[in-house]
This record gives sequence, structure tokens and C-alpha cells, in this order.
Amino acid sequence: MLNQTSVTEFFLLGVTDIQVLQPVLFMVFLTIYFLSLAGNGAILIVVISDPRLHSPMYFFLGNLSCLDICYSTVTLPKMLENFLSTHKAISFLGCISQLHFFHFLGSTEAMLVPVMAFDRFVAICKPLRYTLIMSHQVCIQMAVTIWIIGFFHALLHSVMTSRLNFCGSNHIHHFFCDVKPLLKLACGNTELNQRLLNNVTGTFAMGSFFLTLLSYFYIIIYLFFKTHSCSMLHKALSTCASHFMVVVLLFGPVFFIYIRPASGSSMDQEGIIAIMYSVVTPVLNPLIYTLRNKEVKEALRRMIRRKL
Repeated sequence: MLNQTSVTEFFLLGVTDIQVLQPVLFMVFLTIYFLSLAGNGAILIVVISDPRLHSPMYFFLGNLSCLDICYSTVTLPKMLENFLSTHKAISFLGCISQLHFFHFLGSTEAMLVPVMAFDRFVAICKPLRYTLIMSHQVCIQMAVTIWIIGFFHALLHSVMTSRLNFCGSNHIHHFFCDVKPLLKLACGNTELNQRLLNNVTGTFAMGSFFLTLLSYFYIIIYLFFKTHSCSMLHKALSTCASHFMVVVLLFGPVFFIYIRPASGSSMDQEGIIAIMYSVVTPVLNPLIYTLRNKEVKEALRRMIRRKL
């Protein structure tokens, strides 16, 4: 995965070049990072430790929390370091590694969301067959499969990007290494890389998005025509609403960055949108699930009481 040029490092220009804002932004993003680790870590611990939450829904929720912890860790520590440093360099290998793990974890999470939606579809629409369809073995197989696919999807982008020639500026107008900012710095023809980004990543995102919507569509249709209990209807719709909020927060920015034409947005716009899905979304996911899920809140209370 070595490039064919003499470039040994890149410089991440970050969110802003206004020096007076650097300490303020450092504290803001440090707080966000701490909240992300604490919130997702708490969910991960409670899902593992509480036997009442040993079900497919919470197994996948644990996977989501694990992904969010790793996802924010890929970008935020380097971002925080650069806020306090005048030398905002990252090695070529470090840049490609960051790109790889960012897309690995991001694409895995994008595929996990429709799996979680399918789990809710089976639980609500096929309750008598739920334990058979969503057995422990099946859940593990599904989780392992999406993690492996996510890894190889990211490997495609990291290998193809590492083979580009970089003969001009090595200043990246972004706060982390991503494919699109690196393509802007590459010399020669990057059409194949751009097509892979739009087609492969676009297919992943669009496919996951529509599969998720399809599951929720069937759930809503089923509930309105088959369910006569208002309490059950409210509980099911509440669960779906929390999941759908995750879908909007995840896929909205992804469509803007990776599926829109390259000339359709500026680097400043893309930087703001990237903060949404790489920094803000991981900290909002645990809030969405804990605030709208009674079982998770009760499990957290039980865990706190045991510690006290």
C-alpha cells in the first residue's frame, strides 16, 4: 500500500485557521468525545452485563455502540491534537490508515442499521417465529458478515488511494484523511477512484437506506392493519422512531458527501457535514436509545445501584 511518489506526510488544515478559536474548539470537541465514550461505553457495558438485555435487538445495539466508540476515536484524537499544535502533520501511512478505518467502521455501521431494522420487522411482524429467525447463531453470523464486508469495502478505497501520485500540495483541506480531499491533491487521472467512491460507496449507502426504509414501511403497515392494542402500537412506533432518527443522522450526511457530484459542494460545506456524521452522530446515538428506551434506562439504573 505504498504510493508511487516522494510524499511522506500530509498536513491537516482542520476545521478553521483562526487561532483564537482553537482552544475553544478543543474544549468543545473534547467534551463531545468524552460524552461519546461515556455514553456508548455505558450502553456496551450494560448490554453485556445485564441478562435481561441478552436479546438480538440489544446485541446489535452493543455492536452499534462499539462501532461509535471506534468511529469517533479514528478522527477525534488527531483533531484534538491539531487544535493545540502548530505542526498539523500526519504521515502518509497514518493518513491511509485513518482513511481505511474511517470507511471500515462507517460502512459497517451503515450495514448494521438495516440489520437492526430487519430485527424489529421480525420481532413485530413475525413474533411467533422471532426466536427461530433471529437465533443467537444467526445474529453472530450477520454481525461478523457486515464487519468483514465493511473491512474489504474500506480496503478497496485505501489501496486505490495509496496508489495515486501526489506531486503537488500536501495540505488537506479537512480535519481527517478522507478519499475526496486526497483525490483533490492527486496528480493524474482519478476518474476510477471517483467512480469507485460514487458507485461502490453510493450502492452501500443507498442499498442500506432503502432496505431500512422497507423494513419500517412493512412495520408501519402491519401495525396499522393488524394491531388493535394502542399500547403495543405506541411502544413499537416509539422503538422504530428512535431507529429512524439514527438512519436520518447517518445517511443524510453520507448522501451529501459521497453521492452528490464533486462540484456540487465546497470543502467548507463538506467539512461541516463531516463533523455531523463523524463527531456528532456517535454522541447522539446513545442519547437517542437511552432517552426513548425504558429497558435500557432501567438496566442503567440497576447498574448504577449495584455500583453504589
